[in-house]
Amino acid sequence: MRLKVRHDTVYQYGSAARSAIQLLRMTPRSSGSQFVRRWRVEVDADARLDRDEDPFGNITHMVYLTGPMTTVKVTVEGEVDTTDTSGIVSGTVERQPATLFLRETALTRPSPDLRGYAVACAADAGSDQFAAMHSLMARLADDVSFDSMATTSTTTAAQAFAAKRGVCQDFAHMFIAAARCIGVPARYVSGYLLLSDRIDQSAGHAWAEAFVPNFGWIGFDPANRLCTTDRYVRVAVGPDYLDAAPIRGSQTGGSSERLATQVQVQQGQSVVVS
Repeated sequence: MRLKVRHDTVYQYGSAARSAIQLLRMTPRSSGSQFVRRWRVEVDADARLDRDEDPFGNITHMVYLTGPMTTVKVTVEGEVDTTDTSGIVSGTVERQPATLFLRETALTRPSPDLRGYAVACAADAGSDQFAAMHSLMARLADDVSFDSMATTSTTTAAQAFAAKRGVCQDFAHMFIAAARCIGVPARYVSGYLLLSDRIDQSAGHAWAEAFVPNFGWIGFDPANRLCTTDRYVRVAVGPDYLDAAPIRGSQTGGSSERLATQVQVQQGQSVVVS
């Protein structure tokens, strides 16, 4: 499937900022499940973009902005050909051992209740870690409600689990925290998802990957109760949201910063050559 993606991020300041630095993780890599046909990053201000890679193999752009500026717009746009691999991840750049993703982080530290929940999922599956991950995904989808207004970017897995509400970021963090509790390496993934009912979205998407013996990394999306398919574009990974966030940064000067995002994901037209 060919997917067309456009992601606009607009910063507005009440008074002009003198300068700003933004770290972008918004450029996907080709892998076994996707081929990046074209991709561009554009900033509508006086800026320098330095392309690099982070310790997890994500493509990054450091954006150095020079003001004064009251509005800055960052746009990424491109086309990706995707393949349904039933969630199996292959052909990715792996800079860290899978065991690194057993490490707790502040956002994925489990509460006693979440730890018990994970142990129960593992008990239901016996020694089959693949089945345990599917059980965990299904149970989170059943027991936690999706609520776009329930949490913030700093909400932890334990907090979201206690509230039984959250967004895709929270579902990913809860899955990751629970998987690590039962000895399964798990990591956070940011990217895009083609929805069936609309093109315009308020943000990108997030899910998790778990490392299962004999399978390797597998994509699990507990917010939608399915393993990743050709409707997903995989962009960045990390131990939690902070290491895979699409954009993070700071500015010097300025006041009353406001952030607005708009994402469009739609199916493109594939050309068949006979």
